[in-house]
Amino acid sequence: MGEEMQKVHKRTKTPSLPHDPVNHPKHYTMHPSGVECIEITRHMNFNLGNAVKYIWRAGEKGDVIQDLEKAIWYLQDEVKRLKNEL
Repeated sequence: MGEEMQKVHKRTKTPSLPHDPVNHPKHYTMHPSGVECIEITRHMNFNLGNAVKYIWRAGEKGDVIQDLEKAIWYLQDEVKRLKNEL
């Protein structure tokens, strides 16, 4: 990891938290970056945030293919929404 990326990683890394099935389930905190997905997705709209969430945590709770298909569904829904705004 480059020096600049190490600085970013250090600034954004979520502190190690005890397992909390409501606020910090294990599959929320397993990403190698140490960042919880919500730290990124809270800045997005619903569809994009959900697509990122399913990609971010793909396979952590079960079927990776199903997770990626869900991400695609949210992306396709967002494309439809945007086309309807034109």
